[in-house]
Amino acid sequence: MELREQMGPFEAVNYYFEKAADVDAVPESTRAILQTPASELRVEVPLKRDNGDLDVYIGYRVQHDNSRGPYKGGIRYHPEAEVDEVRALASLMTWKTAIVDVPFGGGKGGIQIDPLPLSNAEKERLTRTYTRAISRVIGDHLDIPAPDMNTNAQTMGWIVDEYSQIHGYSPGVVTGKPVALGGSYGREQATGRGCIITMEEALKDLSMPTEVSIAVQGFGNVGGWAARLAHDHGHKIVAVADHQGTLYHEAGIDIPALVEHVAKERTIHGFSGAEARPADDVLSLPVDVLLPAAIGEVIHAENADAVQAKLIVEGANHPVTPWADAILVDKGVTVVPDILANAGGVMTSYFEWVQNIQQFRWEEAEVNERLVKRMVAAYATVRDLARDRGIPLREAAFVLAVARVAEATELRGLI
Repeated sequence: MELREQMGPFEAVNYYFEKAADVDAVPESTRAILQTPASELRVEVPLKRDNGDLDVYIGYRVQHDNSRGPYKGGIRYHPEAEVDEVRALASLMTWKTAIVDVPFGGGKGGIQIDPLPLSNAEKERLTRTYTRAISRVIGDHLDIPAPDMNTNAQTMGWIVDEYSQIHGYSPGVVTGKPVALGGSYGREQATGRGCIITMEEALKDLSMPTEVSIAVQGFGNVGGWAARLAHDHGHKIVAVADHQGTLYHEAGIDIPALVEHVAKERTIHGFSGAEARPADDVLSLPVDVLLPAAIGEVIHAENADAVQAKLIVEGANHPVTPWADAILVDKGVTVVPDILANAGGVMTSYFEWVQNIQQFRWEEAEVNERLVKRMVAAYATVRDLARDRGIPLREAAFVLAVARVAEATELRGLI
C-alpha cells in the first residue's frame, strides 16, 4: 500500500498491516481475511433528555477478528466515533491482543456523541439503550467490551446491569467494572502503568537516564495515571496538556497537587503551579519523552518535524499518522507503538475476565506483578524482533501480531 500524507484511520492501520505482511510474504488471500472485519453492527440510540426532548444518535459495534478468542475492545462516546474510526480501533485491538498474547480477538464500539453536556442520568439512559441494541452480539465468551474514551467503570456497571436483566447475571460481559461489581484491582491504572513499564524498558535500551523529563498530552485515565506513576518513579513531568491548553514547568509539575486540582475543578486549567501555554506546545517541547495519551492523529505531517523528544510512548490509539511516523523514523526518534505501549489495559482486562470466570479475586499486588511480567516480556519480544529484522518497533509489533493471528486462523481451518 502506498504511503500518502492523508489516510483514513482504517486505511492507516492497514498500511502498517501491509508492511508487516510484506516482511513475511503473507499471501494476498490470507491478507484479505485478516484485514476484513468479521461483522459491523450499526444501531440507533434514542436518548430522552432531562428536559423531555428526544435526540437520536448512531452507535456501532465492530467485530474485527476472533481467531484467537472472543472479540475484545472498548466503547467510546465521542463525536468522531464514526464507522471508519471504530473499524480502525477494532483492527488495532486484534493486533494488540496478539502482541501481548492474551486469548482474545479484536472489537470496538462507540456512539457518535459529545457526552460532556450530558447529565449523569442522561448518560445512564444512553448506555442502557445502547446496551440493549448490541446485547445480541456481546457476551463473556463472544465479545467483551471495556471502557474507552469518555466511558468509565460506572458506564461498565450500567452495561452489566442492563445485559444481566436480559441474559441473567453476567459480570464477565465487560471488563473495567467497579470492583464492587466484579472488577479487578489495578484495572483503572493498568493502561497508564503499561505505558510507564514499556517506557522504562525502552529507556534502558536507548541508554537514556533512569529519570527523564516527560510531556504528557491528555490527563484523563491513561495520561493521568501515566503521569502519576512516572512521578512516583522519580521522573520529571514538565508538561501536561489537554485540548484547551498546556501546563509547563521546566523544573517539573507537582503531579499530586495537579491531581488534587483536577479532582476539585474537573480540569487542568487554573492550576497555579505551572505556566499556561497553547495546547499544541506539548508536542514540540525539549523533553526526553513525549507521551501522547489523548486522541488519534495528533502528530502528523505538519508538526512531526517539530518533535524534540527522543522517545515517544503512544498512550492513545494511533496518535501518529503513517506519514508522521516515517518522518520520526528518519529523525531517529524511537516510538513505542500504541499496540504495545497501551496494552496494559487489555492485559489487566484479561486478568479481570479470568477472575470473573473463576469467581476468584486476586489481590492488587498480584495483578500488578503479573502485568509487569507480561508487559516486559511483550516488549522484549517486539524489541528482539525489531533488532533481528532491522526494522522499527512499530513494524516489528505488527509483524509479530500478524504472524500470530495468521497462525491461529490457519489452524482453525479458515485459510
